[in-house]
Amino acid sequence: MLLERFRKAKAAEIRRLRQLEKTGLLPPPCAGPRISFLEALQSPLPRPHIIAEFKRASPSRGDILTDMEPEEAARQYAGAGASCLSVLTEERFFKGFPDFLRRMECAGLPLLRKDFLFDPLQVAATAATPASALLFIVRLTPDALLLRALREQAEKYGMDAVVEVFDEKDLALARDSGARLVQVNARNLDTLAVDRSLCLKMAARHKRADGEVWIAASGISGPEHVRQAKDAGFQAVLVGTKLMEGGAPGKALRRLLDG
Repeated sequence: MLLERFRKAKAAEIRRLRQLEKTGLLPPPCAGPRISFLEALQSPLPRPHIIAEFKRASPSRGDILTDMEPEEAARQYAGAGASCLSVLTEERFFKGFPDFLRRMECAGLPLLRKDFLFDPLQVAATAATPASALLFIVRLTPDALLLRALREQAEKYGMDAVVEVFDEKDLALARDSGARLVQVNARNLDTLAVDRSLCLKMAARHKRADGEVWIAASGISGPEHVRQAKDAGFQAVLVGTKLMEGGAPGKALRRLLDG
């Protein structure tokens, strides 16, 4: 299973963090307030908010755009109308680094750390960056009590938790954990197959709880997909590959919005 491969890929990182904790060298949390990811997505817009993603590579596509610096992508996305930025920080499969968060802070937008996170030390390490939010995947952490503990830990550091689901069972567990930011991924992370209709149908079937924000992710490549997400009740969409693959992410975002 791919998710188990992703989990194993983080083992060395967690060992390093444990050693840093043991020696008292774990970096302290960033000083000062963070920009609220949740509030940015709750602000009213006539269309879904765009979470524009910096993604150099992926398991399904291989290399996408490896020669663009994070700062340049951040400036292009901010100028083109993104509400938030998603930053891939996983190294082996996505060619990302946690330092990308610091480098993309120049955009002045809320930053989501997108990685395979399931250990409290990873949350503490994320707090040492300017991230406004971090991602937890239900299928990687299929325990409501653990998800709740990780979310509450993140919130103590001033970060929001985006909890990703794929199906109804995942959604029930996410809600049991108290998630307020629910990301519905149209991509099955075990098979990498994308089914946008499943994502849209699930959103249309479920009434939003008070304060919940829903994000549609994966397979969004054109203005019609953004409109469909809005019609299904999503307040935001996360778009990465389609924006990065042409080498001009800002222009690609403008085309997506102009449509």
